[in-house]
Amino acid sequence: MHVPSLLHVTRRQFLGRAATGVGSAALAMLMNPRIFAAQGIAGLPHFAPKAKRVIWLTQAGAPSQLDMFDYKPTLHERFNQDLPDSVRQGQRITTLTSGQRRLPVAPSLFAFQQYGQSGQWMSELLPHTARLADDLCVIRSLHTEAINHDPAMTMLQTGHQISGRPSMGAWVSYGLGSENDNLPAFVVMISQPSTETGSQPLHERMWGTGFMPSNYQGVRFGSGNDPVLFLSNPDGMTDERRRAMLSDVAALNEMKFQDYQDPETRSRIAQYEMAFRMQAAVPELADLSQEPASVFERYGPESRKPGTYAANCILARRLAERNVRFIQLYHRGWDQHQKLPEKIRVQCADTDRPSAALLQDLKDRGLLKDTLVIWGGEFGRTVYSEGALTGTNYGRDHHPRCFTVWLAGAGVKPGFSFGATDDYSYNIAQDPVHIHDLNATVLHLLGIDHTRLTYAHQGRDYRLTDVHGAVVRGILS
Repeated sequence: MHVPSLLHVTRRQFLGRAATGVGSAALAMLMNPRIFAAQGIAGLPHFAPKAKRVIWLTQAGAPSQLDMFDYKPTLHERFNQDLPDSVRQGQRITTLTSGQRRLPVAPSLFAFQQYGQSGQWMSELLPHTARLADDLCVIRSLHTEAINHDPAMTMLQTGHQISGRPSMGAWVSYGLGSENDNLPAFVVMISQPSTETGSQPLHERMWGTGFMPSNYQGVRFGSGNDPVLFLSNPDGMTDERRRAMLSDVAALNEMKFQDYQDPETRSRIAQYEMAFRMQAAVPELADLSQEPASVFERYGPESRKPGTYAANCILARRLAERNVRFIQLYHRGWDQHQKLPEKIRVQCADTDRPSAALLQDLKDRGLLKDTLVIWGGEFGRTVYSEGALTGTNYGRDHHPRCFTVWLAGAGVKPGFSFGATDDYSYNIAQDPVHIHDLNATVLHLLGIDHTRLTYAHQGRDYRLTDVHGAVVRGILS
């Protein structure tokens, strides 16, 4: 059947259809102010959640578990020895080190000690985080299949190494919707390292929706007074004129939807409406001048500089206070193939104090009990040195076989260590946790059965965890 385009609609037809569209939209807004807010799926959560929101502190580039969390004292006796074949077991390594004549063992240069009543092992690189050892649930046995950054980060975010699937934040937004009518359910921030790090790029698909409608994607907040691009009205545009324009555009889009039934058209209407409401909410949210001096003292001097990890941690707390469902911070620069001892000090100086401050801030405000905080990267680093090994310098290659993340807050055991690796931090010796298991556990804490949160696409029901994953019940409180 031929469907006439808008170019062939008469003036009378347009006014009649548009009036109906604007009138029905206005009436719907009066009857239900949340009509354009993300509503979530009926029947979710599947059971009572422990967490209302997630703050994921994503350390892009893969922090070295050996130099921060996974204490291996016997490695000092094996300095510069070749990694035994019995440990490597023929496992693949990257092309960056596969051509090296040797794989010399590189013990950490940093001193470790136990902290808190729980006795959590951490290195001198994390003095602020270490003070909160009794609040942390440390998983030392996470693993993944991906050995390079892009597929590993894609796997962490979407549950699959190949791009094109929804990110975890999009799944949560789709399943649970938003609790704040004026802010998106899923917000993303990318911090600027204090020095040039040669960081790996972060693609927008990491917080995208894949085959889902685009209104579930993460909204990226930048630095400065206008953190969301093109959100503010241009010169000469009043709020009233903007509202009238959006109503007219909504009417046109609704006509188009009736003609073609493309769900992305309604996603566009919802995004325009959200942007309009964000015009009032975002400037107040991003205005850190409202914070007392004691907050900046807690988060450190960098917290006064927009776009830094510390400033973004304050924004993360402010977003949590406003019931934003999924808050994701990215901090790049952990890909330390060379000069690791020098570079990791800089990274920890950027992130240690603000991460601990965020936890303490949430705790003091009563938010940690229903907020799940996660810290970690896409894989770990090797025990052997990439490039020349000296007594004061080494690099580490990618290592997907085992790495460390920590969680804190809603529903996880505080002051708890889960899983263990061998004497080389090369293979998992106890309680392996796959990326799918971690993602299943996060959804569980949000009240979602990961096997029942599905989206139909091209004849198949897709899941964040694909056909895998099991809740890590050993870490649940």
